[in-house]
Amino acid sequence: MSLCLQARKLSCERDDRSLFKGLDLDIRSGEIVRIEGPNGSGKTSLLKILSGQLSDYEGELFWNGAAMKSVREHFLANLLYLGHAPGIKSGLSPLENLAWYQALSGESSEGKGGEEQRLEALEQVGLAGFEDIPAGQLSAGQQRRVALARLTLTPRALWVLDEPFTAIDRHGVAALERQLIEHAQAGGCVLVTTHHELAASTPIRRIALG
Repeated sequence: MSLCLQARKLSCERDDRSLFKGLDLDIRSGEIVRIEGPNGSGKTSLLKILSGQLSDYEGELFWNGAAMKSVREHFLANLLYLGHAPGIKSGLSPLENLAWYQALSGESSEGKGGEEQRLEALEQVGLAGFEDIPAGQLSAGQQRRVALARLTLTPRALWVLDEPFTAIDRHGVAALERQLIEHAQAGGCVLVTTHHELAASTPIRRIALG
């Protein structure tokens, strides 16, 4: 099993309060790793540090054995991060939001092929027929599904997901669980926080904070 992401002696403080200190973490290909802990324990801060969004910490990160600072571009090219909020633009349709995501990540979103891929991704998350409706008119669960469509649309080795099950129904939960399992079984890495008790058939490694 090849090593993907390492953290060594990771420490983080917020408002003069230590969230975690001296944390060592190894995330390997083929794994689903669940970060657990009470609210305020630093789960989201940890995900943001590991995904390169937060620099206010002590310790070192490594990607495939190399110091993160020397391979940052390669790391980001293999990362897909979904935050606690869906992160969509309410004035854009689901199709337009996905094209926007692709443009932000440097992917080609032009032409008929690109639109077909976006339509297929939306169909897989149960949004067929909602492609052109402004996202602000969708329910919270449907907005979450727009964001989750990126998992199908944008292939990345490492998924960092902060509460991805929020607001989706039981059918969506089951579909997302299958997707996480399939990604891990294909050699990908999944790092996730969730209050939902995963019913995955593949082993889930748990890391507790707080």
